Amino acid sequence: MLPTLEADDLRALYRDLLLPRVIEERMLLLLRQGRLSKWFSGMGQEAIAVGATRALRDDDWVLPLHRNLGVFTTRGVPLEALFRQLFGRTGGFTSGRDRSFHFGALPHHIVGMISHLGAMLPVGCGLGLAGRLRGEERVALAFVGDGGTSEGDVHEAMNLAAVWSLPVIFLIENNQYGLSTPVREQFACARLADRAVGYGMPGVQIDGNDVLAVRAAVAEAAARARAGDGPTLIECMTFRMRGHEEASGVAYVPPALIEAWAEQDPIARFEALLDAQGVLDAPARAALRATLVEEVHAIAETAQAAPTPESTPEAELADVFAASPSAVTVGVAPTGEARELRYVDAIADALQVAMEADPRVVLLGQDIAEYGGVFKITQGLVERFGRARVRNTPIIESGALGAGLGLALDGFHPMVELQFADFITCGFNQIVNNLAKTHYRWGAPVPVVVRAPHGGGVGAGPFHSQSVEGWFTQVAGLKVVAPATPHDAKGLLLAAFADPNPVLFLEHKKLYRSVKGPVPEGAYTEAIGKARVARPGRDATVITWGVGVHQAMAAAATLAGEGVELEVIDLRTLIPWDAEAVLASVRRTGRALVLHEAPVTGGFGAEIAASVGHQAFEWLDAPVLRLGALDTPVPFSPALEHLHSPEGRLVPTLRALLAY
Repeated sequence: MLPTLEADDLRALYRDLLLPRVIEERMLLLLRQGRLSKWFSGMGQEAIAVGATRALRDDDWVLPLHRNLGVFTTRGVPLEALFRQLFGRTGGFTSGRDRSFHFGALPHHIVGMISHLGAMLPVGCGLGLAGRLRGEERVALAFVGDGGTSEGDVHEAMNLAAVWSLPVIFLIENNQYGLSTPVREQFACARLADRAVGYGMPGVQIDGNDVLAVRAAVAEAAARARAGDGPTLIECMTFRMRGHEEASGVAYVPPALIEAWAEQDPIARFEALLDAQGVLDAPARAALRATLVEEVHAIAETAQAAPTPESTPEAELADVFAASPSAVTVGVAPTGEARELRYVDAIADALQVAMEADPRVVLLGQDIAEYGGVFKITQGLVERFGRARVRNTPIIESGALGAGLGLALDGFHPMVELQFADFITCGFNQIVNNLAKTHYRWGAPVPVVVRAPHGGGVGAGPFHSQSVEGWFTQVAGLKVVAPATPHDAKGLLLAAFADPNPVLFLEHKKLYRSVKGPVPEGAYTEAIGKARVARPGRDATVITWGVGVHQAMAAAATLAGEGVELEVIDLRTLIPWDAEAVLASVRRTGRALVLHEAPVTGGFGAEIAASVGHQAFEWLDAPVLRLGALDTPVPFSPALEHLHSPEGRLVPTLRALLAY
């Protein structure tokens, strides 16, 4: 339990409560003056943010929301930088690229929100796991609103934290409304804290407007977490005194309800406590408020006077990815002897090499420990590296990916294995909005590798056969890799582990045990973003990746008997893709066909075809063609899947291209 607060501590705690209120009052004034575009008020909820932060150590992680200004002020985040962030000025934490509290301040152990409710709770699990792996007694506290508790990520995170006994505190701010929807329309349980029993963790409901009660409950949960006893769910009862954001108002709230909660104002209640204990009387409090008002006004004016961000397209593009080492951009040549390996074995070898070289590499996924994963790629790794680093997760794609982000933010290099790429839809938000956008938004590197077995040709039906690259090639901040050979599978996977950016690593299931090739022993990398000439030729260029490379090579062998020499370009990487190599080939051959296993409509081949048509137009002797699967789901029957696949239509399409 926390010790009883002395007079000086009570004065400091009062200042912590008062400062965010004073800042909010200034923000609301600026909003009315048209000098601030938007504000999400936390008035009346300050006791939760301040009490929770005060109960933690400075190196504990906090994941706040948009009503938790008190977290930032209590942690000592410099106010001018904070105000510049809120105003979208230079010198803010996101340089104008994101708003309000959508940022992290890693030196202060704060990781801010994204707009998608509940999405940061799995990240809190990853941060909690990072401390546990280092043997540190650090805790992660993640905020969520009453409305957000209905999100799937919240369930996944709480379940994961309980299963792994992680040092995580889940703090629900039950302020009675999710925007305009009252809690009676959001959930049927009497208390959100009662959900804790279903996860196997303690759950408590407390008065969220009593800063000392919040401080005590969080301190007790933190002590429990540090002792290795796992997570706690705390439901703080409070009320949102203003609109969801100022423009929405509170017309939907009964006036009597607002009046009743106004009597429970956390600052007024704490002032009554100060009076009862003879600490910091009303004149002293008024003087403190006047000082804070003056300080906040001065800082706000200075921040508003700061210049708005200016940039260039080049500078913006340069910040999408964290700078990569030469092992990623150029590659590291192999030194070991080559041996014949299957595609699947080359990937397994890369995982072993990465884990031996870097103790920060941690593997997460369903059934990847003793079972070795559904394709047996991780078989034997748990015996070699232990369950701390090779971790079975529940069936939680989104939760596992979010935990990967948390691990990465605290210095680890996680890999998340998805059983099938088709299941990536369940984690889509974490990939495209959390992993991919973090570096551009506030500068943090996100070294997460996402392995996804994809593709058809194995009779697996509509939900285990999709080629998903087109879903992700438009996502800024995410690298997409699709190797075709065992050599490249190992070299590119090792490059992905060397990359400080999120990498989606697409492994084609049909190639796992059907393709063999020479693979050097030991560590080496192939450059991400560099294509290779799989077969030189003069008459036409086929641009492809993954299983398409093998289909193109077979077609080239067939047409070689007719005196045709096709050049096959294996892109290897889709984001970034090697336009220079593709254009150089097309300029030599004058004809181009883009081949991919995904359906033609919306496929990544359209991007390549458009670029070739625009940048190599004067060298083309025929229109650029695209060939992909039929615009249907992938059927189960082998005969129907053959109709769906572009493979059987490849040679006739090439003949038509050559005859143009």
